[in-house]
Amino acid sequence: MSKLKGILLTEGMHGMLSQVEGLAKALDLDFTHHKVELKSLWSLIPAKFTPISQNVYKKIKHSDFDIIISCGRKSIIPSIHLKSISNKKVFNIHIQDPKINFDYFDFIVAPEHDGISGSNIINTKGAIHYLTKDEIEENKDYLNSFIKKDNRKIWCLIMGGPTKYYDYSTKNMKHIFSIFYKILKKKDFQLVVIPSMRTPLNTIHYAKEFFGENHTVIMNVDKKAYLSALAISENIIVTCDSSSMISEAALTGKPIYIANILPKKNDIRFQRFRNLFRDLNITRNLGEDVENWTYQSLDETNRVAKIIKEKINY
Repeated sequence: MSKLKGILLTEGMHGMLSQVEGLAKALDLDFTHHKVELKSLWSLIPAKFTPISQNVYKKIKHSDFDIIISCGRKSIIPSIHLKSISNKKVFNIHIQDPKINFDYFDFIVAPEHDGISGSNIINTKGAIHYLTKDEIEENKDYLNSFIKKDNRKIWCLIMGGPTKYYDYSTKNMKHIFSIFYKILKKKDFQLVVIPSMRTPLNTIHYAKEFFGENHTVIMNVDKKAYLSALAISENIIVTCDSSSMISEAALTGKPIYIANILPKKNDIRFQRFRNLFRDLNITRNLGEDVENWTYQSLDETNRVAKIIKEKINY
């Protein structure tokens, strides 16, 4: 049986790309990425008030596909429209709550903390993503040329970036880094700091200045460094702003600490997500007593793909 063809529609941000690509790989699709751009003022208008028309978005130059996987508000109308004008059976899958009539999609993959349900909804614990255990293991040795050569165990800090809920001010970063400083007095480990595409350059430089030459700060976005850090770290710390990277870290089965930032506005959805992961024994808060614990590695991407394959007989 030949592979089904897929098109992935996102706004181009890492968290979205990780989710659509992860599902496409788990479904074993022959896929291409497409960055969605809405025309004129349509980017400011909610999808439920937007006409399902080619006039809303810049044309996507791809006509032969069997499955559409979309993520993000701007991808909703293009996904619905492309399915509607296809001359063959096309399945469309949207990741996250589309905040539009659910019947427009064959499947909606949404985390439990979004609080939505329905016959075509597949709820997940956290976010699905594109990481695999094999890929993490394959990149295990990548950081050997970066880290300090000594016998200390490795901890990694994975940093997201500022959002409308969380501010990466020097004050907030100093608070997180100072917690590490207190732990370092009790535990002898080497910290490896991994930035993401959203991490401000001044935050990366501040980490380098704060922790000094005795620790390792990766100065650029480097996926191999990220994978290697997940492989070699005894404990993983992720900033609270990134549900996606917390979910990715949970694939390892290793202890995860959440580095919390005081929110600028009501972050109840993120709190529900973090409470769920704590209840699943996956996370603790940075600053709590350091301990070792285990949990079942979380691989929601392959679980979701299996459900979809069974329903579409693929």
